[in-house]
Amino acid sequence: MIVLGLEIGLSLVWLMLDRATRATLDEYIIASPSQVFERGRVWTLATSVFLERGFVQLILHGFVMFAFVPVLERFWGTARFWRFFAITSLVGTLAGCLAGLATGRDVAITSLDPFIWASIIAFGIVYARQPVQFFGVLPLTGRQLMYGFLAFLVLLVVLQQLWENGAAFAAAMIAAALLTAKRWSPGLAWRRWRIARARRKLSVIEGGNKATPKKKRDEQGYLN
Repeated sequence: MIVLGLEIGLSLVWLMLDRATRATLDEYIIASPSQVFERGRVWTLATSVFLERGFVQLILHGFVMFAFVPVLERFWGTARFWRFFAITSLVGTLAGCLAGLATGRDVAITSLDPFIWASIIAFGIVYARQPVQFFGVLPLTGRQLMYGFLAFLVLLVVLQQLWENGAAFAAAMIAAALLTAKRWSPGLAWRRWRIARARRKLSVIEGGNKATPKKKRDEQGYLN
């Protein structure tokens, strides 16, 4: 609700402004290759996330946020959810600006789109076998729903040649897979390495005083 509220609030204010005021505001809140790398306005990587310049897209964002995101927050907890949101949003926006720098097109990377696509990937991984009724009609699993959205996204990016936005979506989705999947999770890999490192330093020793004679164990006194 906080994330969606911030996007709706900033976007509605932007939509109600005149063109001259919008252009002035864009210089300080929208992330693009020229803004980030030429003018050094690095903070736009965070502010640009909360601006959607299309009213229809804003409504779609609200639908997706209510459909998929709350279950992830309940599953992870609020703290981990905020980390997921911050990492996927910043990685996606930065990747889109880098792609624009590579293509030579000064394309603005805005809105919660990278985070939303990352959330769909996370939903497909966490709830891979969970039955989902798509629009209450088409029965799917979480994984099948994820693949269907991915196919739609690929067509959207290729047909409209949205290479910079496509790079932003892809980077956010890869970050979501790394944060969510147990096989590739950096956090779990770090914990496994620490456990293996600790095991090499541990050994099993015989306790007690060797001078004291051992008492015969009463086998009848144990259940297991």
